[in-house]
Amino acid sequence: MTSAPTFSPSTSRSPLARVGRSGRALPGLALAVFIGALAEQLARLAPTVGAPVIAILIGMVVAIIHEPAPLYAPGIKLASKKVLQLSVVLFGAGLSLHEVLVIGRSSLPVLLGTLGIALAAAFFLGRLMGVDSDVRTLIGVGTAICGASAIAATDAVIDASEHDVSYAVATIFTFNVAAVLSFPALGHLMHMNAHAFGLWSGTAINDVSSVVAASSIYSHSAETYAIVVKLSRTLAIIPISLVLSILHARRAHHHGPETTALRRAAKSFPWFVAWFVAAVALNSLGVVPAGLHGLLNNGAQYGVAIALAGVGLSTRLRSIRATGARPLVLGAMLWVVVALASLGLQALTGTL
Repeated sequence: MTSAPTFSPSTSRSPLARVGRSGRALPGLALAVFIGALAEQLARLAPTVGAPVIAILIGMVVAIIHEPAPLYAPGIKLASKKVLQLSVVLFGAGLSLHEVLVIGRSSLPVLLGTLGIALAAAFFLGRLMGVDSDVRTLIGVGTAICGASAIAATDAVIDASEHDVSYAVATIFTFNVAAVLSFPALGHLMHMNAHAFGLWSGTAINDVSSVVAASSIYSHSAETYAIVVKLSRTLAIIPISLVLSILHARRAHHHGPETTALRRAAKSFPWFVAWFVAAVALNSLGVVPAGLHGLLNNGAQYGVAIALAGVGLSTRLRSIRATGARPLVLGAMLWVVVALASLGLQALTGTL
């Protein structure tokens, strides 16, 4: 007689395990949702500030006054990553392929120019300042492409130490927050139109969440433009990972590890970009009813507030202090260089 199969709740495919993981995320997610809802209400009193900035500030204040217990960590991470990604996909459901192609084509010179300048500046300034090779690579790629996602993909290729990765992430996070708080005001001071600001934020701000937050504060048109520019910039992870894997393999004098390194990098690639493209395609084919566009956009905006609440709750002053002076100074210099380069290239190409 064949014995009945047994199932262990600890296995990754077990339904009980999945329920358990979902349950662990509830406290932190509920906290982020509450802060996001509070930010939405406060934003009605201060519409020029916007819910995303209010949400990240509330989250930061909470984290600084009383760091959330480990119980909240899974939900906070879910809010700051997956909810943000879902929001970007929802934005895609209101775009057409024609819009995406037009924006991508018009922004290409500025996008490629800022990418090259950021990587070159990271290499030369980092060496000049004596910043460790892995740290400057991680900060440079994070600044040039898409923040923490690019750092994760690069780490999968070069196999940097956890300490170096923490340095880079903390540095990038510091200037993500600075960008969200400063870029909208600077854009208004320079009287930038929505497309110019969208292109500026999409090429000069590090992380997707910060790009969405800063551009949503500016205007809906700027937000749409910035998201497409930013996601186009994210695709640069692929060739950058390829080049770094080859260079790392040669430096280590190993034969044939490129494929393994690229597989590891692929696992860190932000695949929600593909879902964004799918949402744009479905809307272009008329699958998404026009009457749902407003609802989806409002849902995406609220999702951004929740995600930024999660980012704020993730603030760890001790991690930022632990980065030391030189990596932070390098991050600041790259941030300024890329911001100015984006404005300069826009002026040269007539898009400013």
